[in-house]
Amino acid sequence: MKIAVVGKGGSGKTTTSAVLARTLARHGHETLALDCDTNPNLGISLGLSEEVTEHLVTVRDAVNAGDEAHAGSADDLVERFGTTGPDGVRLAVVSAIQNPEPGCP
Repeated sequence: MKIAVVGKGGSGKTTTSAVLARTLARHGHETLALDCDTNPNLGISLGLSEEVTEHLVTVRDAVNAGDEAHAGSADDLVERFGTTGPDGVRLAVVSAIQNPEPGCP
């Protein structure tokens, strides 16, 4: 199952995403949360520290600047650029998904 939470600023996307992610994880679903927001606060909403969240943003910025290579797969992305939060939710702070292909992992 893939769920995308979108909407205009201030509509509660981050809070909704965090509650959904932690609820699904608590019910035994493997959960990966991708924060594509230009103001990424999903890590904090998931219960991660500000330091951990900021580190993930730094890694994303390094990829965008060309200082780090892009991940070759979803598993590689999570392994290299992600972390595990409360309830086992995996989080990666990523750039906006420009052209998702049908069936993407």
